[in-house]
Amino acid sequence: MSQEAIRVELVGVRIELPTNQPIVLLREADGQRFLPIWIGAPEATAIAFALEGVEPQRPLTHDLLKLLTEALGATLSRVIVTELRDGIYFADLVFDTADGEVRVSARPSDSIALAARTKSPIFVFPAVLDEAGVEIRDEESEEEEIERFRDFLDSITPEDFDSAT
Repeated sequence: MSQEAIRVELVGVRIELPTNQPIVLLREADGQRFLPIWIGAPEATAIAFALEGVEPQRPLTHDLLKLLTEALGATLSRVIVTELRDGIYFADLVFDTADGEVRVSARPSDSIALAARTKSPIFVFPAVLDEAGVEIRDEESEEEEIERFRDFLDSITPEDFDSAT
């Protein structure tokens, strides 16, 4: 890699409210930042299918690309989210072939869908993560907060909402 990329993990696909726009969420492997990337509904479905192990009766586009890559004797060695320009993300698919490494520019959503099918690692260039990464509290803190809220709900009564007191 020409610059040192940061390894990320595919957290999953979420729906942003109130717009109902799907996003794919990546998490910095050795850090606290998340990278949300807004994607289309077909790509969101393709990523979710791959994560859930759903196999359609006939190959979807990303399944076809995986089969084609294997038939040509190549492997997807990694995906790199390389750039964020004017609100548009760019990515590279990096293939290992008999003739060496081959890079193909692609949309991050397609790249991530293929990586999910091939179990290939995903990376993000630091400049992209610095610009668009978001720090979100870790899941343990969120779980603790949910538990405290449940405890609160268990302890209240209807009388606690009486406006006269």
